[in-house]
This record gives sequence, structure tokens and C-alpha cells, in this order.
Amino acid sequence: MKKKLVVLSGAGISAESGIKTFRDSDGLWEGHNVMDVATPEGWKKNPELVLDFYNQRRKQLQTVEPNLAHKILAELESDFDVYVITQNVDDLHERAGSLKVLHLHGELLKARSTNNYNLLFEWKDDLLSTDVDENGFQLRPHIVWFGEDVPALEEAVKITLEADYFVVIGTSLQVYPAAGLIDYVDSNVPVFYIDPKPISIPNLRNPLEVFANVASKGMLILKERLLGF
Repeated sequence: MKKKLVVLSGAGISAESGIKTFRDSDGLWEGHNVMDVATPEGWKKNPELVLDFYNQRRKQLQTVEPNLAHKILAELESDFDVYVITQNVDDLHERAGSLKVLHLHGELLKARSTNNYNLLFEWKDDLLSTDVDENGFQLRPHIVWFGEDVPALEEAVKITLEADYFVVIGTSLQVYPAAGLIDYVDSNVPVFYIDPKPISIPNLRNPLEVFANVASKGMLILKERLLGF
């Protein structure tokens, strides 16, 4: 039976593909204040701005490709039972070939009804204010905005509890509740942390290896490390 490799990925893994992050201190995402485009309040205040913002992100996503880090994670499925829990809303993990991907914060290429969270639609084109569900309710980006519940969290916790190896890649571990997943890793399970600017992880009981590299370089090192076990 293959060992279970659970990966928590964040914006840093997609940055090498050309997708900008809003991890920096200015709080801007593609020139927008995140409070204007990634909160329920922003949506209520100016839905047209929010729709346009995600329409632009959707167009951008179609111009980029998975990078080496995404591809190595997919390749590791030959040797491990790999589960990717991602904070990212892009589909680069899937396009690289990863088969088990759980999106904590939603998916850019889906829309959902404002009246029913579970009523989802595949969506690759622009999402407009005239797009509604069968009952006439406005569609919105299928994104978990700041201040909203994270419905996939319970499943993510279950996956994390079963990990034989746990990898944190390209995330600052500052966004909760996603960052709290590391607290559910069994204390005997090795944790590998890949980030060019790694932070200290307080109260971590696990064996820890830190690779202070960008995602692709870190994954090259980690692949050799894992295959050596």
C-alpha cells in the first residue's frame, strides 16, 4: 500500500507560472484592494467590479501553464497516494495531472448561485450580472472570500489526519483556517516546508525539514528526499 502524501499548497506554487499573489504587505491583488474584490462586503458594494476582477483572473489563467513544482507533485502519484489541499483557486494542479485536489478557497473556473452554495456551474468565460440560475438568482464566482466559511475544511482535516508525510509549499501559513491544518498532522509524521521566505512554525511537534527555495527547486529536492525513504 502506498504511503499517503498530503500537500498543502498556496500562492507561491502558482507564482512561478506567472499568477500574482497578494501575500505582500501592500494588501493589493493585481492593483486592487482585496477588501474590494474578495469580501462579501465588496460584492454587495460593487458587484460589477468584483465580476470584472474575476473575469480578468479567468482570462489570465488561460494564458499560463503548470510549472515544474505542479508537475513533480503529479509525478509523485506513481510512488505515493498524493492528496493536494490547495488554497489556490486556479486549476494548475489538475492540468499538471494531479488526481486528488481539494480546493479550500473555491475554484476560478466555476460559478455558483447566490441562493444555493451547492448549485455550481463550470465557467470559463466572462461572468456577467445578467447570468442567473434557473430560479433567477444571480451567479457569483465560486470563491471563498475573506470572512466566509470554508466548507471544504472538514474534509481537509480528515485527509490531514491520515497523512504519512505532510508537505507545506508556497504558503505563508498566515491565512486561517487553512494554516491551522498543520495542527492536525500526527506528531510522528514528517513535515516538509518549502518557501523562499519560510517562517517559524510555533508549537510544531513534528520532525521538520525546511527548504528555503522557490517551489520548483524545493520540489526537486523533496522528490529525491521522499524517494529515499
